[in-house]
Amino acid sequence: MPAGVALALVVLPVAGLLVRSDLSRLPSLLVTPSSLHALRLSLVTAGLSTVVCVVLGVPLAVVLARSGIKGIRVLRAIVLLPLVLPPVVGGLALLYLLGRKGFLGYVLDLAGIQVPFTTAAVVIAQTFVAMPFLVVSLEGALRNGGDRYERVASTLGAKPWTVFRRVTIPLLLPALGSGVVLSFARALGEFGATITFAGSLEDVTRTLPLEVYQQAEVDVDSAVALALLLIVVAVVVIAVARPKALDAAG
Repeated sequence: MPAGVALALVVLPVAGLLVRSDLSRLPSLLVTPSSLHALRLSLVTAGLSTVVCVVLGVPLAVVLARSGIKGIRVLRAIVLLPLVLPPVVGGLALLYLLGRKGFLGYVLDLAGIQVPFTTAAVVIAQTFVAMPFLVVSLEGALRNGGDRYERVASTLGAKPWTVFRRVTIPLLLPALGSGVVLSFARALGEFGATITFAGSLEDVTRTLPLEVYQQAEVDVDSAVALALLLIVVAVVVIAVARPKALDAAG
C-alpha cells in the first residue's frame, strides 16, 4: 500500500498533464522555433555541465572518500549544500560571486569578461546544482569498495597517478555511469538557479524549463506540451542510460 501511494504521487501528476493537454495541437506546439531552440539549448548545456561535473566531481569524490584531514565532514557538508539549498539561493550566490558587484566578477569585468546572463552562466548554474549528485554516487561507491586494491597497487610500486588511473577509475565506472545520468537529468530540469543567475534570454539562456515557465503565462496548452516533452526526454535518458550503468555494476 505505501508503495502504491508513492507511485501514485509520481504518476498521477504526469497523468494530469496528459489529461490537460490538447493532443490535436501537440505536434504544432512542439515544433515552434522557440521550443526547438529551448530544447537544443537544454541538451547542449546539460551535456556540457555533465562533462564539467565529471572532470571536477571525480577528484572531489576521491578526496572526500579517501582523505583523513581534519574538517573533512565540514567540507563534505559544504560540497553537498546545493542538495538542500533552494536553487534560487544558489543562483543568487553565483550572481554575487560572478556578477559585476561580486568579488570575483569585479575582476572578470575589468578583464572585459561577463559571465551572468550568458550561456556559460547556464552551464555554471547547472553544474552547481548537479555536481553533488555525482559526488554522492562516487563517494558512496568508494567507501563501500574500500581501498585495499589501491593499497596493493601502491605496495607494488605504482605511483599515485597510476593508482588513480589504473585502479580507482575502473572501480568507479559503474557508479560513474549512474552519477552521470543523475547529473544530466538534474541539469536538464534546472530552473531556479538558471533564471536567477543567467536570466531568460531567448536563444541564449532560455532552456526548456524556462520556456515552460514563459509559455505558462501566455499559452497554457503550449506550456503543458513542453512540460510533457521535458518529461519524455528525462524518462528516455534515465530509462536508456541508467540500466546500462546498473548492468555494469553487476
